[in-house]
Amino acid sequence: MRENAATAGADQKGSALMITRFWAESATAVATMAFGLIIVYGALEFGIGWDSSGPQPGAFPFYTGLLVALASLGTLALTIGRRIAGNAGLQESFLDAERFKRVASFFLPLLAFVVLSVTLGMYVATILYLVFAMRFQGGYGWLPSLATAFGAAAFFYLALEKFFQIGLLKGPLEPLLGL
Repeated sequence: MRENAATAGADQKGSALMITRFWAESATAVATMAFGLIIVYGALEFGIGWDSSGPQPGAFPFYTGLLVALASLGTLALTIGRRIAGNAGLQESFLDAERFKRVASFFLPLLAFVVLSVTLGMYVATILYLVFAMRFQGGYGWLPSLATAFGAAAFFYLALEKFFQIGLLKGPLEPLLGL
């Protein structure tokens, strides 16, 4: 009896965070609609009509943003309509606690990579991110992780900086190395 109560408590804790498909689809539709409307608003600054040389610079972004916003509105309307009709699929779990942990294990290192790129430079961030991802998430050994990370950073440096002459973000360590 005690095991059943403990199991039930663990199940309740595990399902405390649950986002259904309805809320996921609705939030995505609202976010993409907002994105489309922001594009529409920005395009109005550049003009959306025609002048003597053809369409004004804002015409294409305006109609693209309008299309995104209208498609998102349609998705939102269909999602709400399916919920009213009693579609059981919309009540399924889209993101529970376990799935959230997997998403966070991908997203948080990626966020750290962005922050490290700005503070320490792109090459250092690339090395740290690849070592972390390979060693701790992928389970590779130290030697393959370090070799891949330093090899990738060297490749990016040679390909982008030297060959294509595209400068990437540099941090405090690159000048010490003469890069």
